[in-house]
Amino acid sequence: MGIYDYSVEKRNREMLSLKEYEGKVLLIVNTATGCGFTPQYEDLQKLYENFHEKGLEILDIPCNQFAGQTPGTDDEVHEFCTLQYKTEFDQMKKAEVNGANALPLYGYLKEQKGFEGFGTGVKAMAMGAMCFAKDPKYKKNPDIKWNFTKFLVDRKGNVVQRFEPTHSMEDVKKAVEALL
Repeated sequence: MGIYDYSVEKRNREMLSLKEYEGKVLLIVNTATGCGFTPQYEDLQKLYENFHEKGLEILDIPCNQFAGQTPGTDDEVHEFCTLQYKTEFDQMKKAEVNGANALPLYGYLKEQKGFEGFGTGVKAMAMGAMCFAKDPKYKKNPDIKWNFTKFLVDRKGNVVQRFEPTHSMEDVKKAVEALL
């Protein structure tokens, strides 16, 4: 199976086939509204504004699995994002990204690009310490570690890069530009 064989549920409960994104560069992000990384919505919106017409699509999948940082209904989450960050990209129904109830799409994404580290800096060190406290073997586990983990998919449907929330949004931007 490839990425275009998967579907996700929209906020309105309709299914969205990722086949609709064939030929596009796709950034898939598990998001949260009450997280220290929530301001990344601003950067995501800028990416969308700058590169949507060149073929970028952003797939926002809110997730409440990490410290309950995405409370509220799907409509409340959407209202927060559009009012607070003026987001225009597709936002799906809240979903799980790890465990028995994880979206099948996330199983595929993690299989394609496992965890490679948080990078450097204070936030990266803090995330590493938090994950280590929960699971000393976290580095060997491909699971999503926190909100705002991003998967970059090229125009042919290949998952080419995984960005942890601690990675620079400037690096994400450069990787997106390289694929466009």
